[in-house]
This record gives sequence, C-alpha cells and structure tokens, in this order.
Amino acid sequence: MAKLYFRYGAMNSGKSTALLQAAFNYEERGQHVLLAKPEIDTKGADQISSRLGVARTVDFLIAPDDDVRALVSAHADRVGEVACLLIDEAQFLTPAQVDDLLRIVVEDRIPVLAYGIRTDFQTRAFPGSARLLELSHSLEELKTICRCGRKALFNARLVGGRFVFDGDQVAIDELSHQKVTYESMCAECYLRESGGRLN
Repeated sequence: MAKLYFRYGAMNSGKSTALLQAAFNYEERGQHVLLAKPEIDTKGADQISSRLGVARTVDFLIAPDDDVRALVSAHADRVGEVACLLIDEAQFLTPAQVDDLLRIVVEDRIPVLAYGIRTDFQTRAFPGSARLLELSHSLEELKTICRCGRKALFNARLVGGRFVFDGDQVAIDELSHQKVTYESMCAECYLRESGGRLN
C-alpha cells in the first residue's frame, strides 16, 4: 500500500540529503522517481542541494496555484511508471496541494515522501506542514543539534547577522539588501535569544 510520508526537522537536519539518498535507492533498483519542490524556494533555482555538496535538478517546480496531481500525471506520461514522488521544502506547499499528495497516494498508488520543516522562525506552523501533520500516514523527525548540544526544535532567523523575531513567514535569501540566514536552536537557546518571546 502506498503511503504519504512527512519527514521533518529543523534547519540543517539533513532533509535534502535524505531525499537525495532515497531517490538514489529507488533508481539503483531501476525504478523511476519524480523530484519536485515549490518554486517559492529560490535557493538553488531548480535544484535540490545538500549541504554535503550533492545536488540534483528537480523534474518540476510547483507554483502556488498548481495542481500537483496533474503535474505528476504529465511527468508520468513522459517517464513511465513512477515508483515514488519526492518533494523537498514541503512546508511551502499549500494545504490544497498537500490534499493532492494524499490523492496521489490513495488514488494513483504512488508513494509520496515529503521533506520539510514544521515551523517558521516565529515557531508557527507553515500551512503545508500543518496539513502534512494532519494527513500523513507516517511522520518521521530528522534530528539536528543546537549550538549548546541539545536537540534543536526551532529555526531562528538572522538578518545581517542579527536575530529577528518579526517579519514575513518566508524570507529565503535577502531582506532589505541584507543576507538572511537561519540557525537551528533548542527551546532554551531560542527563548534566550528572543527575550522569552514565542510569538
């Protein structure tokens, strides 16, 4: 039976690496996979890249209004039978697109492995992640550590090297001409940096 899997973790927990490894495992056995990511993730353009230096071009990007099931069907016509759909940065999907993923699993019998983060820099669930937590057959947390050595739960945003706790939910590369980066943190370190705020 095909299933919808949501594999989530804080930033730098190896999600993209795990996705690329899963794709390799399928293809090593002669099976076709499709790789996709939301187009809002401009980091790497049409690539899924791991911090370990491995990268791969996606089969398609998903725009906010796209029907994911229609995209999969169109690509399946080109490659033949699809053994698995792998999606990076799944937190950026809309709830309706996550509903599409469940239909792909149940009605088309194609397993879907979605990788992403649960919450934004203000500890609020991304809409795509919230829906994946509601619908997925299987949830798996990929772990990473905080600067203090404890398990990281949250993703703190830095703009120009300074922590910020206000702003739009999505900021990938730059804000006000300053570099945007993220740091994975445990709850204690996050609360220390935020002055106790959990927004």
